[in-house]
Amino acid sequence: MPRPTLLAHLTRRVETATLLIILIIAGALWAFVTLVARIMTGDPYTFDAAILQALRSPGDPASPIGGPRILEAMRDITALGSTAVLALGSLALLAFLVLRRQPASAFFLATALIGGQALGHLAKTAVARPRPEVVPHLVEALSASFPSGHSMMAAVIYLTLAVMLARTEPRFRIRAFYITIATLLSLLVGISRLFLGVHWPTDVLAGWVLGAAWALGVWLVARGMARHRQVAPALRAEP
Repeated sequence: MPRPTLLAHLTRRVETATLLIILIIAGALWAFVTLVARIMTGDPYTFDAAILQALRSPGDPASPIGGPRILEAMRDITALGSTAVLALGSLALLAFLVLRRQPASAFFLATALIGGQALGHLAKTAVARPRPEVVPHLVEALSASFPSGHSMMAAVIYLTLAVMLARTEPRFRIRAFYITIATLLSLLVGISRLFLGVHWPTDVLAGWVLGAAWALGVWLVARGMARHRQVAPALRAEP
């Protein structure tokens, strides 16, 4: 019989889902690098200003569309991406893992979340993009604009918390529910930053793709560590 090719050997060893996630991560990182390169050259995206202006009343850039109730709601939503809220959510899951007697998983999660925070800070420092001045800011914003810290950390933390919770849940529909809610929260936080005028759309897009890539990378590492019993294995999925 002919000897199997190297590609066939690798295909048998690496699951299709793992390959798919790696491709998604690579695509997200490529998109992020493309955004950085365009911004660093000073060549702005035309839709950046257009989207921010479309979210304000015609002739009055200080007045957002939808009136004061929508503005209040957006301020509440943007708080879901704040350091305080994300830290409380992270601590709650860490405590949950410790109570389940999974200290290795808790340590891994803490390391992953701190690493995501460091990555976002490094990206902001490296690009140092000013905040948009196309429309007035409706909340205070002090740090650099790119990438959106709220958008990125919402994706990092909510998606990471979701995949770690999903590992403790055997029912597929509940796992899907965790991921869906985490994705929705991340998207809403990013949209709120645009509505409030404190980020360019490309800042939010960069935060989403980098945060999602980080969370997916954490999922891959957790799967690998579980195979070697370095963290608690995920429960077998059920319908």
